Amino acid sequence: MFAAQMPDVAHHVLVIDNSLPEGQRANLDGGIELIGGSNSSWEFSAWDNGIAHFGKRVNDYDLVHLATSAFAEYTPDHLKLIDQNVVRHLPGLNAVLGHVDFYNEPGAMFGIPSQAWLRSSFILLQPRHLKALGSMVGVTDGAQIFSGDPLAPFREDAPISYSYRQLLVGWLTGAGTGQGPAWHSRFDLTGEMLPFFESKAKAILNEQMLTNRLLAIGCTIVDITWFARKAKAANSISLGDIPDWRTQLRPRVGAKFARLLGKPGRGRRP
Repeated sequence: MFAAQMPDVAHHVLVIDNSLPEGQRANLDGGIELIGGSNSSWEFSAWDNGIAHFGKRVNDYDLVHLATSAFAEYTPDHLKLIDQNVVRHLPGLNAVLGHVDFYNEPGAMFGIPSQAWLRSSFILLQPRHLKALGSMVGVTDGAQIFSGDPLAPFREDAPISYSYRQLLVGWLTGAGTGQGPAWHSRFDLTGEMLPFFESKAKAILNEQMLTNRLLAIGCTIVDITWFARKAKAANSISLGDIPDWRTQLRPRVGAKFARLLGKPGRGRRP
């Protein structure tokens, strides 16, 4: 993608494969590096493996592109939106770019109200953001969250709101989140599948918490569709030019979901 659309932008590709032993390394064609990942926390621990592999070299780059195997699963043409205009504007902003998604209603986790987030499958951010986060894994321990009972998988005192628990169960095992599409790999919540449910639910919590943690260090989240249009038309972009996430999404989601977005708030928090 980068080579074809941005021939003047230097880049390096590192693939972290969670199916390979941690510590395994190989050099592939085209200068691509391959390393193994721990898979202790899905893509989030893999990114930690990659960041550790780069070490201080990561600071030599203007942007870091985090992606998963699902990086292409957005709207059909979203990858074409990443061009030299985007790369030119983003490093000067305290902002993180990706596909912003949202629930119909806000929920809460660990005392933080949340409704919108950046999908972990495709994120562009700066090396200083990685340093500020410390680790890409925000939720490591499931003991305070899960009950061990497939009939009631969450502890009564779990730090997750009831509405968010329903969203997790609905997405992984039911008809989705009320926005139409259902997850392609949904399953019945049985004792046999409970470990997978807990692992996948923790990954979803890590995805949401990544956005929450980025907001906590002062970052603004920006939707790629909105930003690409803005970058193409503007000579410069400042943080003051970036509206609330609801305003960013209205042209993209259309009338069907626009009513769910309500009025934009004054702050940046979803």
